[in-house]
Amino acid sequence: MLRVRGMLPMTLARAVWAGVRPLRFPRHLFVCIADHFEPDWRAASEELQKARVERWIQEYPKRFHHDHDSRGRPPQHTFFYPAEVYHAQHVERLCELVRQGFGDIEVHLHHEDDCGERLGEFLTAHAEKLHHRHGLLSHDASGQLRYGFIHGNWALDNSHPGGRWCGVNDELTVLVRTGCYADFTLPAAPHPAQTRTINQIYYAVGNPDRPKSHDKGVAAAIGMDPPLNSLPIIQGPLAVTFRGLGKPRVENGNLSGSQPPDPCRIPAWVRAGVAVRGRDDWGFIKLHTHGAQETNTDVVLGTAMSELHDGLRDLARERGFAFYYVTAREMAQLVIQARRGVQVPDFDRLVWQGPESAAVS
Repeated sequence: MLRVRGMLPMTLARAVWAGVRPLRFPRHLFVCIADHFEPDWRAASEELQKARVERWIQEYPKRFHHDHDSRGRPPQHTFFYPAEVYHAQHVERLCELVRQGFGDIEVHLHHEDDCGERLGEFLTAHAEKLHHRHGLLSHDASGQLRYGFIHGNWALDNSHPGGRWCGVNDELTVLVRTGCYADFTLPAAPHPAQTRTINQIYYAVGNPDRPKSHDKGVAAAIGMDPPLNSLPIIQGPLAVTFRGLGKPRVENGNLSGSQPPDPCRIPAWVRAGVAVRGRDDWGFIKLHTHGAQETNTDVVLGTAMSELHDGLRDLARERGFAFYYVTAREMAQLVIQARRGVQVPDFDRLVWQGPESAAVS
């Protein structure tokens, strides 16, 4: 019997189906890599943290400047840098890649035994710091800074079953209030913080009386208006696949030393079918990594990743679809365009003006 820790039977059944259902490629495929980028991993020294960051600065442009998507754009990498261990020098060095057109920087956070008031003050101050010190993030039409978010240890909205690594039942409400334009934490499987909802783009409303308010939500669909005070949740693929000798394995979009990039994984990501309902010809693939960990850095900055890009390009040519490398911020805006019924993605309008005004009017 197949058992995956932390996955309820119905969630597991959906994941199995996502791994075997018919493969249909969309006309437009958007690929985002969200990096839980933690230079301080395992209490690293300042010297080691600096070396981890510098490796990315030096190797990323050399490795990927020849790769390109259907628009001729190089691969995009979104660094979700931990706010609780903010280091101005490291963030500024990563800004070099942003300025060279290789990605963006957003907000990552590990915390525990927190409260909503303290969390809100911290996130607001941190967003201001990223904007004023580094020129990151941008304001919406109302003047509020907008940021993308990944929760540390997968425990978004106090979702760890033991109450660890958060403490804030109304975290979704705090994120919306402080300017979060979307959350990119999921999938969490095989971690027990995994939600019942999988392979979706949806809107969740916080409930201060209970944790894990994002366990379910309202799916993004053409013509829909998001619920009031809801947070967009953009999930990556989650499936159970049966590659090799038929042994089941969890496909969660992780790029790591133990789950290296491989073109053979692309069909499973597509089969997951993450899309806006009614706009199924637009596919959204959000992958993730912990890119500052050496075993992961080796593959994400290595030949395996180049082979993934080559495989994606060859598959697009063979199957006749267009693919686009996008940042997390751009993916969130493309969700809005899809919801509004745009037929062809309008990249000229991907200038951030807020979650409901960035797409076509």
